[in-house]
Amino acid sequence: MASMGVVTALVRAAFLVDAVYAASAREHGITSQQGQLLCVLMGREYAMGELSGVLGLARSSLSGLVDRTERIGLVHRFPDPDDTRGVRVGLTGRGGVLAAAFYDETCRRIDGLPAGLTGPERVALAGLLARVVLDNEVPVVFPDPT
Repeated sequence: MASMGVVTALVRAAFLVDAVYAASAREHGITSQQGQLLCVLMGREYAMGELSGVLGLARSSLSGLVDRTERIGLVHRFPDPDDTRGVRVGLTGRGGVLAAAFYDETCRRIDGLPAGLTGPERVALAGLLARVVLDNEVPVVFPDPT
């Protein structure tokens, strides 16, 4: 069995997952970033400031992403009821349907990546990765399918 260090393994795994995300996004006629936005919004609506933090984007970059995604009818902006100057973002009906399809396809593809692992190895991998994610307080950018 080939061996590699944790840094190399994590970076290469990130590239692998990014490639799956990109392929799923292309099939649905959106960008990877739009796919990520849709997945985040599947859980709830967000204020623009919150969304910037969750996605790790500067506000100007987030505004452009939301603009482009709004133009194709997948998200909408609306006034924040708790902040008269604030704006919230949520999925449109069409966006919800596309988000679910994108999410299901991406989950299917990613679930196939560790196909060579046994059941116990998959459980161990999930446990170790969950610890890394939780220890680093990664926001919920992709809901758990289980």
